[in-house]
Amino acid sequence: MSNGVKIGLLVVIAGILGLITFKMTSASSSDLKARSVNEAGTITANVNGANPQDANKGVQSSNLPKTTIQFEETVFDFGTIKQGDSKEHVFKFKNTGSEPLVIEDAKGSCGCTVPQYPKEAIAPGATGEIQVKFNSAGKSNQQQKTVTLTANTEPVQTILTIKAFVEVPAGAEPAKH
Repeated sequence: MSNGVKIGLLVVIAGILGLITFKMTSASSSDLKARSVNEAGTITANVNGANPQDANKGVQSSNLPKTTIQFEETVFDFGTIKQGDSKEHVFKFKNTGSEPLVIEDAKGSCGCTVPQYPKEAIAPGATGEIQVKFNSAGKSNQQQKTVTLTANTEPVQTILTIKAFVEVPAGAEPAKH
């Protein structure tokens, strides 16, 4: 095969790969259903089929203008709690950037850690809260759980951590892990 034919084939292959990449990027971008400015001047964004198991997590956040987020704390220790207790903590944050902050998802590291987060955009300079509930049923000894936030920040994911020492009541069976 001559060099000209080899180069021609490489160009065709590169073109096909480029087209495939473009199509995949366009398909991911089309997952964005709407992005509009409401009366308060905040940007709202909706994602089709916002499924926590969705492999496209972070697509929305990657496509929005970047901003910065600052938490008062990213680690909270409940101290010693009794097995079966449910505890809550609120992580407070501020949008320290110049673009609206859109939190796409907040996911606990296990079913015992459940976060609640604002679904609306947070304006620059405004504050917000992430409420995290921890259920110690079936847990024992030192526990450390995380909440992973996905937002239009750099990096796209932020980790919040809760800790607790779970005390098993006298006479109760220790949890098996």
